[in-house]
Amino acid sequence: MGNTRSVLVTGATGQQGGAVVHALLARGHRVKAISRKPDGDGAMRLAAAGVEVVAGDLNDGASVARAAEGVDTMFLMGNSYENGPEAETRQGITVANAAKAAGVGHLIYSSVGDADKKTGIPHFDSKYLVEKHVAGLGIPYTVSAPVAFMENTVAPWAIDGLRQGVYAAALPPARVLQQITIKDIGAFVVALAERREQVFGKHFDIAGDELSGEQQSKILSEALERPIRYQELPIAAMRQQSEDAALMFEWFDRTGYDVDIAALRRDFPDVGWHSYADWARGVDWSVLAKASA
Repeated sequence: MGNTRSVLVTGATGQQGGAVVHALLARGHRVKAISRKPDGDGAMRLAAAGVEVVAGDLNDGASVARAAEGVDTMFLMGNSYENGPEAETRQGITVANAAKAAGVGHLIYSSVGDADKKTGIPHFDSKYLVEKHVAGLGIPYTVSAPVAFMENTVAPWAIDGLRQGVYAAALPPARVLQQITIKDIGAFVVALAERREQVFGKHFDIAGDELSGEQQSKILSEALERPIRYQELPIAAMRQQSEDAALMFEWFDRTGYDVDIAALRRDFPDVGWHSYADWARGVDWSVLAKASA
């Protein structure tokens, strides 16, 4: 392709970063990945796929700047679950500063939908602080802000319930929640990288579908070819596990995401957006049998 990009991807061995890597490679772009363990299994798989894996630590700006040498685009994402929201903010700011120091021509930051709405959710607020810092750096940037992941349906904490015929969440059965598959996140980031100047300085909340827990259960029943019923979890039980998660689900019920999905599909048709049913049909449901083995 004529406008081949050279992109440094953070979080490349994880779900979201991995989706970005695969989408970039599929479009013929050059990909670098920064890793604390370039000889680890995840990094080795990336290298085998054609990714240039470079050593670096997102807490060390100098190592990030070195890794960014020769790239024209950087994809930055944080992870509040490893070290907490405050550490995520510090790391994001460090990496963004390194992108500026390295002269990266386009920084794409992955935030979360409605992070700018004063939600009071710690891992939303932590990302918004990075958003504000990036916007103030004086460099070309774009913010991609996905909503809840469809993949949460098959997260480790949900697998046992599905095996028992239950899809559970801390929301009323009819409460609609916007969601997106990580495959669409990857494709959207590629669209941003390719559009470049057209999206500088812009913020995009992104979603692929919106549906209730009851509707999800019906789709899962069809995909699994056996009954799956919806079960509302008490918010108090979630709060015992995570105050951050409890605050998020309370916000989902009280306010929720508000992406204009129709406009997004119209403006970015090249992403190939997936509905929840599309996603469910594409899942390898043998994961349930593996979980019980």
